[in-house]
Amino acid sequence: MPLNAKEIRRRIKGVKSTQQITKAMEMVAAAKVRRAQARVTAARPYAHAIQEVFAAVTASLPKGEIESALLERREVKQVAIVVVTSDKGLAGAYNSNILRAAVGRIREWQAKGASVSLVLVGNKAVAFFRHWNLPVLSRYTSLPAIPTFTEAKMIVEEVTQFYRERRVDHVDFMFTRFHTMLRYTPETEALLPARLPEGRGTGFHAETIFEPSAQEMIEQLIPRYLETVLYQGLLESTASELASRMAAMGAASKNAGEMIGHLTLVLNKARQGAITQEILEVVGGAEALKA
Repeated sequence: MPLNAKEIRRRIKGVKSTQQITKAMEMVAAAKVRRAQARVTAARPYAHAIQEVFAAVTASLPKGEIESALLERREVKQVAIVVVTSDKGLAGAYNSNILRAAVGRIREWQAKGASVSLVLVGNKAVAFFRHWNLPVLSRYTSLPAIPTFTEAKMIVEEVTQFYRERRVDHVDFMFTRFHTMLRYTPETEALLPARLPEGRGTGFHAETIFEPSAQEMIEQLIPRYLETVLYQGLLESTASELASRMAAMGAASKNAGEMIGHLTLVLNKARQGAITQEILEVVGGAEALKA
């Protein structure tokens, strides 16, 4: 059934209102993504440096002298997966991609006979797994727009406590790696047990004196290393979310403009048709009076 002019005008008005919202969201995301990208870039050298320190310390110790509950490897029966999503939607395929990857990871562990529990970051992850028959160890929502080291430390303290208490035997960290404004990919990183750098203890190393003891240094260094890994992942995910939202809102604004153009054309045709019909009615009435 063809639409009348009034209905078409109502639709155009609705699409224009939606376009204003998407343009505003695109501008906000564009402003925030620059700051998030700067944070990601600034944090990467620190993450690399803490890894080098960790490698240097562990390389200076004989293998038998490194003891820590967070390094202990045991048979994997209980797995915890930290899944990072956003609190808000309208971010394109950002959330669906990481959630699809998380489902795949869950099924991989279940196929190996392990029980999986979850640590969820973001409202979208909480809502997605609400009806899954999986235990949720913790939920973190309404985090700052750009995460700080405080949030990373809070999450690491909790998951390391789970590991020390043997409630879990392995912890995976799933986040979205930011590459460019148009490319961001879901990634999985093994968080616990902490992994010693490859090649540790090879080659010649000068005698190293530790103050305090090497054991105390390792106990302090491992949590810092894990916090840095998780903080970097949170920043990468935030930058990916904002870039995805900016692209999605830009596409939505463009589509809204095309729809407004199409509806305007339909409105003009409807008005032209109505005018033509009125003219025909006037002409027909005049001819009837002549008869």
